[in-house]
Amino acid sequence: MSESGTEHPAHRHPEPPFPSQDDEHPGYTGRMEPRPDHGEDTYRGSGKLTGRKTVITGGDSGIGRAVALAFAREGADVLLSHLPEEESEARETVRLVEDAGRRAVATAVDVREEAQCRLLIDRAVEEFGRVDVLVNNAAYQMSQPEGIDAITTEQLDRVVHTNLYGMFWLCKMALPHIPEGGSIINTTSVQAYKPSPHLLDYAMTKGAIATFTQGLATNLADRGVRVNAVAPGPVWTPLIPATLPDTKEFGKQSPLGRAAQPAEMAPAFVFLASQEASYITAEIVNATGGTPLP
Repeated sequence: MSESGTEHPAHRHPEPPFPSQDDEHPGYTGRMEPRPDHGEDTYRGSGKLTGRKTVITGGDSGIGRAVALAFAREGADVLLSHLPEEESEARETVRLVEDAGRRAVATAVDVREEAQCRLLIDRAVEEFGRVDVLVNNAAYQMSQPEGIDAITTEQLDRVVHTNLYGMFWLCKMALPHIPEGGSIINTTSVQAYKPSPHLLDYAMTKGAIATFTQGLATNLADRGVRVNAVAPGPVWTPLIPATLPDTKEFGKQSPLGRAAQPAEMAPAFVFLASQEASYITAEIVNATGGTPLP
């Protein structure tokens, strides 16, 4: 660490190789080694989102948990979605939000179902009265090293419905409850621009999310609702040991030589949700560890 208190970004968090590990989907934080950092001991809020009412899909773990914690420490209330089997993970996110002095509401839904998306937005309106910020973060991937030949229609349906249909429905359903000055933030990926052959279907959806984000932003500009996205590179979340065959070298391909921790993604979401980003819409914020993207 330098005299200023800063340190080389490549060495700020654990670097590969990681212990070999795998988990059943959707993966569980407590089984990971090293344990992901969501900013529990480091994130300090400064009132950027005071009084905001927010919805975060996939908020039980990984990037979603880090964003929920950061939003809460910035003064926002949080409604988070999770799959029924992720209830224990969601309880930990709720604890973190409540420890920050904000309201937390966990709702078990599967965003692949239109009716479940409606239930989520209805719950948010019932609890909060409005939705100031919608974060579409829930996603599904499953590595297929053999490429397109191994991707079944069942897998394709799950990937597309989770990553695209849910996002589309939630945006459409939330819009009547998003006031002027509100925002939508989607999670795309480095995979949108540099697709890995073993994640072909996932990468395809992430490319669509980038296009959807920019198109919807133009569509909603006159309504005063900003729409942006964050494009992470490799991030150490429970999805990784649950969906990839080998995690030992995960993240080594990035120029910084390691995977990001979820805590390193959260500040981008905070910025895009805040009034400091009032002139920013239709933007993709790249957080890739140095991999250049368009």
